[in-house]
Amino acid sequence: MEEQIAKLTEDCSAEIASAASESELYSVKVRYLGKSGLISELMKGMRNVPPEQRPAMGKIVNEARSALEARFSARGKELHDKELADRLAAEKIDITIDRNRPVGRLHPLSSVKKRLVDFFVSMGFDVMDGPEVETDYYNFEALNVPKDHPARDMQDTFFIDEGILLRSQTSASQVRYMEKVKPPIKMISPGRVFRNDDDATHSPVFHQLEGLVVDKGITMCDLKGILDMFAKHFFGKDTQVRFRPSYFPFTEPSVEVDVSCAMCHGAGCRICKGTGWIEILGAGIVNRKVLRTCGIDPDEYTGFAFGFGIDRIANIIHSIPHIKLLYENDVRFLRQF
Repeated sequence: MEEQIAKLTEDCSAEIASAASESELYSVKVRYLGKSGLISELMKGMRNVPPEQRPAMGKIVNEARSALEARFSARGKELHDKELADRLAAEKIDITIDRNRPVGRLHPLSSVKKRLVDFFVSMGFDVMDGPEVETDYYNFEALNVPKDHPARDMQDTFFIDEGILLRSQTSASQVRYMEKVKPPIKMISPGRVFRNDDDATHSPVFHQLEGLVVDKGITMCDLKGILDMFAKHFFGKDTQVRFRPSYFPFTEPSVEVDVSCAMCHGAGCRICKGTGWIEILGAGIVNRKVLRTCGIDPDEYTGFAFGFGIDRIANIIHSIPHIKLLYENDVRFLRQF
C-alpha cells in the first residue's frame, strides 16, 4: 500500500505540473482528492491493513494528502496570476491611439446653468424644480394672476387642457416650495419653460432661473446686494447694476434690472444697442397676496424674488447674437465653446 501511495503522489504531482489552466488543475484535484478520488479510495482500503500497521499507514496517507494539497494551492496561484496577466494584456487599452480625436464638452447652456447653480448654492440657496406640465393655479393664480388679469396678455401660454398648461415660468416652483417649507426660505428654481414667442431674442422653449428669499426684515437693499454680487461674478468686477421701475403681478414694487455692458463698459456699442446697459432680469419684493396664498403671514415676513433667462445670460457671456444658435446643434458653432 505504501508503494501505491508513492505512485499516486508521483502521478498527481506530474499532472499538477502539466496543468495548463485553473480548470484543468481543478479536474486533476477532483480526480485525486475528491470524495470519490483515488486518494479517498485508497483510504477506504485501510480496512484491509493489519490493525497494528494502520496508524503508520494513515500517517503516510495524510502526509501525502497534505503535500498534494499544498502543491495544488501553489500551482493554482501560479495559474491564476498567469491567466490574469494574460487577460490584462489582451484587454489593454493603448491610450496613445487617436490622440487627435475630439473631446466632448458641455453645451454652452448646460455650462452656464451649472455655473449659475454653483454660484447661488455657494450663497446658501436650495435648488428645486417642478413639473413642466403645470396647473393654471400654480402658474398663474397663486402668483396673483387670476384668469381676468391683464398680465396674462403678456404671456402667450401653451394650454394642453382646461387648467393644464406648459409652464411659462419657473415661479410655479416657488409657490410649491413655499407651501411645503416655511421661512426662512432661500431657494432657486432652474428649469425649462415654454411661451409662444419666436424671434432673434426669444424662443418657444427656453430656460429660466428664478430665486426667492423670504424672512423677517427682507428689503430691496438685500435684493440689490445679491444681484450686485451675481453681476460682478458673471460679468466682471467693474459691472454696475441699475434698477428701473416695472410691473409684475407677483412682486410689488417690481424692477427691471440692467447691468453695464461688459463689451463697451457703458460707452455704447452694438451689443447694448448704444445705451451702455443690458437688461438681464426682472425682480421685486414678493407681493403680500402671494405670501398669504402660500400660508405665510405677510405682516411677519417679507421677501424678494428675481428671475432671468439662462439662455440670455449665455448669449451675453459668449456674445451669441441669436438665441436659435443654442438649439440648432450645429457642430461648427458648438466647437467654439
